[in-house]
Amino acid sequence: MCGRYALTHKPDEVLGILGVADFEDDFPPRFNIAPTQPVLVVGQADRQPGSNLPDRRATLARWGLIPGWVKDMRDFPLLINARSETAIDKASFRAAMRHRRILVPASGFYEWKRPPKESGMSSQAYWIRPKSGGVIAFAGLMETYASADGSEVDTAVIMTTKANRAIRGIHDRMPVVIRPDDFERWLECKTQEPRQVADLLKPAEDDFFEAIPVSDLVNKVSNMGPDVQKPVAVAELEDKPPKPGKDTSQMSLF
Repeated sequence: MCGRYALTHKPDEVLGILGVADFEDDFPPRFNIAPTQPVLVVGQADRQPGSNLPDRRATLARWGLIPGWVKDMRDFPLLINARSETAIDKASFRAAMRHRRILVPASGFYEWKRPPKESGMSSQAYWIRPKSGGVIAFAGLMETYASADGSEVDTAVIMTTKANRAIRGIHDRMPVVIRPDDFERWLECKTQEPRQVADLLKPAEDDFFEAIPVSDLVNKVSNMGPDVQKPVAVAELEDKPPKPGKDTSQMSLF
């Protein structure tokens, strides 16, 4: 899955890689992006007359997709990830898969390796980033939810796939990464049906990411500075005894 990620590159670099001509709002580096927060997403806009260049639009969306048919969002579960293998068959994602595919720019993501409960050890957090650096783009879906009072909010979900060999030892799922050469095909919903882009929904190459152990600072949404990405020695964390009376085998993302 993908329950936390970061976008720390400069806006002009992010928008340049994603092919966005302009974005009115500036955005600061974010080291600990969590569900329900506003996130930057990029979608396909209408092509300008006479132009052969893709017209892409950047906007902010709530991380946590709400399908249009939901009557009360308070009664609907938080959907932050969509399994790429089954998204087209799920009522929550079917329409977005056909009509509203997006890119979610990121500098990397976090994942937790959870030891067996009987071990008494805490979960270990990892900062997972591309070895070559740079901005990456997760495959995503978007829906605009209209509430009963007439207000609207754009909502988004990040698509996941089975983990590659490098990540499998930490978690069995990982975000789908769309390569720059495939941006246009993934975003073009008018001519590219879900079955025609299914080949893009695959794990990144085994040597694409590197996983860096980090402290449990990332567990708390209030920790938003670069310290959450500071490397730590795994052995030091594993040697810490669990706190009495507290089950440390599970970690809340929220």
